[in-house]
Amino acid sequence: MLTSVNIWVTEERDSMKLLTYDDGSGPKCGVLRNDNIIDVATLLSSQPLRDVQALLELDDSPLDRVREALGGTSDNGIPLDSVKLRSPVLRPPTVRDFIVYEEHATGQGTRQAADAWYRMPIFYFSNTLRILGQGDHFSYPSACVQLDYEMEIGCIIGREGTNVSAADGMDYIAGFCIFNDWSCRDLQFDEMDARLGPAKGKDSATTLGPWMVTTDEMAPYLKDGRLQVKCNVTVNGDKWMIDGNGGVAYHTWGDMVERASRDSRIVPGDVFGSGTVGGGSISEAVRKGFDKARYLQPGDKVTLSVEGIGDLRGTVDEPVISTDGYRYMAKEQRAMPEMGSASDYRYELKK
Repeated sequence: MLTSVNIWVTEERDSMKLLTYDDGSGPKCGVLRNDNIIDVATLLSSQPLRDVQALLELDDSPLDRVREALGGTSDNGIPLDSVKLRSPVLRPPTVRDFIVYEEHATGQGTRQAADAWYRMPIFYFSNTLRILGQGDHFSYPSACVQLDYEMEIGCIIGREGTNVSAADGMDYIAGFCIFNDWSCRDLQFDEMDARLGPAKGKDSATTLGPWMVTTDEMAPYLKDGRLQVKCNVTVNGDKWMIDGNGGVAYHTWGDMVERASRDSRIVPGDVFGSGTVGGGSISEAVRKGFDKARYLQPGDKVTLSVEGIGDLRGTVDEPVISTDGYRYMAKEQRAMPEMGSASDYRYELKK
């Protein structure tokens, strides 16, 4: 039986990536060099490290210590392709999911975002008990008939803080990953009509990974507190999003840290989602003219890709339980937007 292990990855440009893999020996933290995994606890002569959070909780600049130790080892480790990847953080203390892209917040200009959306980074808390990793299968939620993915960028907090300013916010981010916010749209629409949520519509699963790329390694993509990266989505190999722009977030990553930490607390291992990059949900794919786009079905294979980070895969399986006798199905379901054409698509950011 495979078990969980976390690692750093060093590739071209000495890229540092923290990830979790299952190799049968229990949860560990490690480094990947030349597609081989090296145990971080051995490198640091420390106690066993279960995951990224365990490493980040160590004192004395643990990421710098890993870099230095990695440069002095001749350990070849074990092959990456011999293990199963898991979420970089196995059970985050909290998951805050923001909505910082105006294209998504306004339904691609089909509705007006609330004034509060422009004034502050809005977020909700998601379920930390349903975290999936690279390639994991996800059982179709039985009470849902409108299942969606969301192409988001995630960050992982590396330091504890309270009342952190936006100017200092990046110092609290250990690195970035891809964040797939699986969404039961019918459940979400129904409960939000009751002025609460999203909650049950987001309760089934979040997929994180495939690893965490450290913030300093993402520096070539960082400008004005935003990641200038291209984002793509394929479903069953068909393109449903092409070169979505991760750099047009209305609020910065520092803004998100400030809002989350105000009168509250953030700790190592906390995960923030950016919210859906424009074009990164199924209704948005339909509006942009991707004619195969539709709500997800069992058997679908979804891949989210972010420049500088990698590819995050997930597969939707059959439901594990029937809805016979279940009382809480959604009443509210909304039709897909009319199929548009990518060439006819128009959208203007609020000035």
